[in-house]
Amino acid sequence: MSTTEGQMKGDTSRREKNIRRQGELPDRLQAAGGMVEGAAAQVASETGGSEAAAFGVASFYSLLARPHLKVRVCTGLSCRMRGADNVLAAAEAAGLPVEECSCLAACDVAPAVLKDRITLPEVSAADMAATKGDWSELVSSSPRVSPSDDENGVTWCGDIGPLGADPATLSINMEGAEDYSGAGLAKARELSDEAFFAELEASGLQGRGGAGFPAHIKWRAVAGQPVTERFVVLNADEGEPGTFKDRELMMRRPDLVIEGLAIAARAVAADTVYLYLRGEFQVPRARLEHAIEQFESAGLVDGLHFHIHEGQGAYICGEETALLEALEGKRGMPRLKPPFPVEVGLWGKPTLIHNVETIACVPGILAKGGAYFKAQGRSEAGAKLYCISGHVVRPGTYELPLGVTLDELVEVAGGYIGKLKAFCPGGASAGFLPASERTRPLDYKSLAEVGSMLGSAGVVVLNDTVDMRWACLEQLRFFEDESCGQCAPCRIGTRYLREAVDRDVAGVCQSNGDSALAHTDDVAWQMGEGSICGLGQIAALPLTSARKYFPEDFGIEGEGA
Repeated sequence: MSTTEGQMKGDTSRREKNIRRQGELPDRLQAAGGMVEGAAAQVASETGGSEAAAFGVASFYSLLARPHLKVRVCTGLSCRMRGADNVLAAAEAAGLPVEECSCLAACDVAPAVLKDRITLPEVSAADMAATKGDWSELVSSSPRVSPSDDENGVTWCGDIGPLGADPATLSINMEGAEDYSGAGLAKARELSDEAFFAELEASGLQGRGGAGFPAHIKWRAVAGQPVTERFVVLNADEGEPGTFKDRELMMRRPDLVIEGLAIAARAVAADTVYLYLRGEFQVPRARLEHAIEQFESAGLVDGLHFHIHEGQGAYICGEETALLEALEGKRGMPRLKPPFPVEVGLWGKPTLIHNVETIACVPGILAKGGAYFKAQGRSEAGAKLYCISGHVVRPGTYELPLGVTLDELVEVAGGYIGKLKAFCPGGASAGFLPASERTRPLDYKSLAEVGSMLGSAGVVVLNDTVDMRWACLEQLRFFEDESCGQCAPCRIGTRYLREAVDRDVAGVCQSNGDSALAHTDDVAWQMGEGSICGLGQIAALPLTSARKYFPEDFGIEGEGA
């Protein structure tokens, strides 16, 4: 090798090392106290970057931007229907450093509250009053909370089911005991690459995080890239209002998550795995760390490196390219596609990104066969973790055949509270459907046929006491708050729609006498066509669907579907 060639390679190596060092920036900002005086300068000095870049990152993420606010009350739709406004008012009356937040992935235990970075379930106004103004004294009096010896202080889990179900009918089995034998991983090592991908294809596994994209296509694409350095990334930044299954899965079956990641790394020839968890998932993080230790001590993941990264409070980082930007230590703004992460992902390398539930399905597919997994579904392959909250007796996470109806899901959850009026089949992003769709299969294809989506299967049930303008407004507030602001259609459109509904509720018309909602359909179209990522593309759906199916709530003549 010539001196010049060696120098060029050395320069490239140093440059890449410095670029990757940038990924430490959010963690260092957290350690420095967030956006406090001097933190940006300190972190810039430590990472070799600019103070402006450090400040830009700190100001983007809510947990870093407002570190003095130690109490955050979720005022998402499910929490508001369970009394979150009263809890927030009690916190303010007690003089606590408090603000409202959009979602804590705890809709099943509403009202949920974040204490520093620990999520507390079923917090009451009395719990807030009992603090006497000292946020560190806040505890939940919910019977599901139990003291813990770990550094987090509390441990709790939500409700799951169907309790006592035959494990042979389940893809994951939340009630099952943790298993560190590595049966699925052993099977993966026995198979040739093609046989492995054929088994995955035969299973019919679709991504469980939102789009329902066939998993085997992504795996083959990453494995087939000419670039030899590849990564596997776990998307555990669960933030869709109405969704909390991944939290529960990491708490109850961390073994499946880590084994699934190890299988994925073997399949795409990666030696490094990144786990990106939302910052509020402190206890789930501890459970995953325990699972990694178990597999490592058994010598089952030798040569594989796991890195856990905490999110800093940004719903948009659930979008896969925004997540990659966050992992690289930047503001979590979605990238233009193509290229897709399977080609150009983390630090420009081919990257396989999957949701927690998707990865957790993989060990069973390998251990028991793709046909076994596929047969568990009804209208589409596999069993599915459905979240349900709102006006039902027993909100929780229920593993049922993919394609059950709302009525079947609610029956397992103890029944309806009141008379069904509407439901969100896939969280805020799915919009609203009327009671007449209660027998429609909750799957990817059937819901797409009516302009909705299964998404992450965060089902929110609303009874006939709910004014759909109010429900719509809650979802629009969420999207306005969580827009990253990168593209104008989303940045301006989310605010416009929320303000339009606010004016409509107040009975205010536009200056020309038109309804406040006169131009919202045009704005929705512009957002759908002009936004970079899914947030902007679907942010208008709560409004457009509510007006379509519940015109009477908006004072529109005609009948809802």
